[in-house]
Amino acid sequence: MSAIIAIIPIVLLFVLMLGLKMAGHKSAFLTLLVTIALALFVAPAMGFVPKDFTFAGVGWAVVEGVLKAVFPILIIILMAIFSYNVLVESKEIEVIKNQFTSLSDDKGVTVLMLVWGFGGLLEGMAGFGTAVAIPAAILISLGYKPVFSALVALIANTVPTGFGAVGVPVITLCNEVAAGGVASPELIREVSTYCVVQLSPLFIILPFIILTLTNRSRSAIGRNLLISLWVGGISLATQYVVAMFLGAETPAIIGSVAAIIALVAYSKLFAPKKDNGNVKHYTAAETFRAWSVYFFILLFILLSGPLFPDINSFLKSHLVSRVALPIYADGTTFNFGWISNAGLMLLLGTVIGGLIQGVSPRRLLVILARTTVNLRKTVITIISLVSLASVMNYAGMIVVIASALAAVTGQLYPVFAPLIGAIGTFVTGSDTSSNILFAKLQANVAHQLNYGNSDWLVAANTTGATGGKMISPQSIAIATAACDMQGRDGEILKAAIPYAIAYIAIGGLMVLLAA
Repeated sequence: MSAIIAIIPIVLLFVLMLGLKMAGHKSAFLTLLVTIALALFVAPAMGFVPKDFTFAGVGWAVVEGVLKAVFPILIIILMAIFSYNVLVESKEIEVIKNQFTSLSDDKGVTVLMLVWGFGGLLEGMAGFGTAVAIPAAILISLGYKPVFSALVALIANTVPTGFGAVGVPVITLCNEVAAGGVASPELIREVSTYCVVQLSPLFIILPFIILTLTNRSRSAIGRNLLISLWVGGISLATQYVVAMFLGAETPAIIGSVAAIIALVAYSKLFAPKKDNGNVKHYTAAETFRAWSVYFFILLFILLSGPLFPDINSFLKSHLVSRVALPIYADGTTFNFGWISNAGLMLLLGTVIGGLIQGVSPRRLLVILARTTVNLRKTVITIISLVSLASVMNYAGMIVVIASALAAVTGQLYPVFAPLIGAIGTFVTGSDTSSNILFAKLQANVAHQLNYGNSDWLVAANTTGATGGKMISPQSIAIATAACDMQGRDGEILKAAIPYAIAYIAIGGLMVLLAA
């Protein structure tokens, strides 16, 4: 009965968005209100709330959700859309579009280059929705339909998320189960490798799906399969080697660069432009000018990340706001680094790149203000969803759901282990948050079942969490914002659900069979 009560918010969100086709911001806000009511009046009566639960704590959980939503998720979303709008203002987006379309007459290659290659690179360096927002927005500018643009961006933004933001999700996962809370490099490399192995079929399947969605003709099936094997195989091999020898920080980054090189090679060798006379060629200076926004964004994100520990340490230790909430243990605070977050890197890169492209400071401010106003529904959606997740976590609902699933499945638990990770990401919108919630649970269940390798099941949480990212309402809210489809969240969710179910099922089979 407790599990039924605990899962009501998730079911309600689906019903409102899919069944009633209610706008995303309205669905999220109403679900938040219901979740608060359940946490205040039903959960205590059912007896599954933590020992330190208080009514006031529910309110503080909402405050925590608001803080987490704004710092840094909404800031990053705002700056990602802002960066694209600056490119539109300067008209340099036309150069980027022409360069992408000039690679090949095959639209599938262009789409794959944007969402799998460039999107994976953005995810590996920044995460937090940039890999959905920016590629989807560019696809829209290329003339693709909004639903298609959002869907392929969401499908592609799965496999790389385990190593997103320079490996934060997997590193966090390992820290959660490590003795003393600090994982050894050996454990991180092991779990990173496990994640790649469990996801291995999807490196081939997802590019094939993206290519097929782009070109549904039967005559393209063979070509789509060959491209998927080529690009996906290179992505897989690269990420596996990097994970095994370097750890969690760079598999998505280096793997995405390898995928981009593979696609460029395919385009040059096997799919040359039919009419090169119509292809406009740009000088190095023109190319730099057009790409300056993204160049500086990636540069700042890379310099501020774990790959440069001295800079990273300095940024994380200066100008950090720490908020002590009553629901936190003594000494624990909500922290936000004003100069270490990806949002600032996006802002700096956009401003510098925009100035290079000839956009005046005054015009940059106007664009930023306009972008902020246009995202008002997304703000409501994200704040409601993250607050909902905080309330569910505080009231013990998420742990109840996971524990019930573990109890019901028994020895078949490995098949369902990724589903728990997916639930975590669906509710919280974050692979990292899912790992924080369920890493210890996965390890404990492994010990209860006398499972030979508990780290394999721990890795399964990230495997599932990456799939849950596809249908996370937060990710969908980002997609709708990027595609100017605010309020049509249910439409995108309905389109993405079948692919997410297949993704999680394949992950579960890999966890069971490849152990």
